[in-house]
Amino acid sequence: MKVAIVTDAWRPQTNGVVTTLTRTAECLRLLGHDVAMMTPEGLRTIPCPSYPEIRLALFQGRRVAEWLERERPDALHVATEGPLGLAARNAARRAGLRFTTSYHTQFPQYLRARYPLPARCTYGALRVFHSAAARTMVGTREVRRDLRRHGFRNLVYWGRGVDTDLFRPRPEARLGYPGPILIYVGRVAVEKSVEDFCRARVPGTKLVVGGGPALAQLEARYPDIIFTGFKFGEELATLLAGADCFVFPSRTDTFGLVMLEAMASGLPIAAYPVTGPIDVVREGETGCLRADLAEAITAALGLERGLCRAQALEYRWESATRQFLGNLVEARGVQSATRPRHLRIAETLRGSRRS
Repeated sequence: MKVAIVTDAWRPQTNGVVTTLTRTAECLRLLGHDVAMMTPEGLRTIPCPSYPEIRLALFQGRRVAEWLERERPDALHVATEGPLGLAARNAARRAGLRFTTSYHTQFPQYLRARYPLPARCTYGALRVFHSAAARTMVGTREVRRDLRRHGFRNLVYWGRGVDTDLFRPRPEARLGYPGPILIYVGRVAVEKSVEDFCRARVPGTKLVVGGGPALAQLEARYPDIIFTGFKFGEELATLLAGADCFVFPSRTDTFGLVMLEAMASGLPIAAYPVTGPIDVVREGETGCLRADLAEAITAALGLERGLCRAQALEYRWESATRQFLGNLVEARGVQSATRPRHLRIAETLRGSRRS
């Protein structure tokens, strides 16, 4: 099967969406499928307001429609709700192509953390975007319940995986800081609540691994915390394996893939009892969820690291990719028009050129 994936989130961004799509594309190819990717790479982009690390490819409707006509995929997946995702959604609708979407980001909570925008407005816009999809894939059952409460339909589950060869316990990797060593990995931004971790009153050493718009401010405010910047591959895996507890302060994630990477490294999780951690962490076994983050950290430090590794081993990218494929097959159905698909796309192109 030929699978086309459209995403606004792509390298050099470092986040769970990019990791998920990269590993899914790799697994699809290993399973014998053809994968075509439409990403901002190679396109003219502008920095996202208030978040310049994210680049947006605007006004690409004709390019996306031409790409669809050239690729003629058996299945189209629109992974993000950004400009490229919107262009693909609109081109597919005009051409009568069925497609799937995925819900990776809690935009209502993200935007509310930055601007005084009611969540119901953002949920409404997202509901319209995803309502055109034959299926919308979500990473956890808690997210599915939340979206159903807000009127979303055709929701299906798409799990995640983790590289348990890279992220693994490394007894030799003990970091040379006073213990216990507490670590956060991810974007350093207001919607991630990293400052909650920084100000939690607990003994030991705190490491913040990553970058983002709040980094300079937090570095100045908390000089006793070690801010490493971005780390990747073996260097990141060594840092995780050398810590004692992974702290995940975000209240706005749909999953939190980095929690699986931490557990694969043998780290228990300390987090709030919110979407993401609720579905990933096994309370009292692989992590502790508390309304007070310091209490969660203290409780998590007493957990057995081997149980964390054992849970992570249950998450395989191949299994997650087969779920993804199953959702694509289920959504394909019968094309809504009787004319050949490539003709409908060509007509869409002519319409977009006239406009």
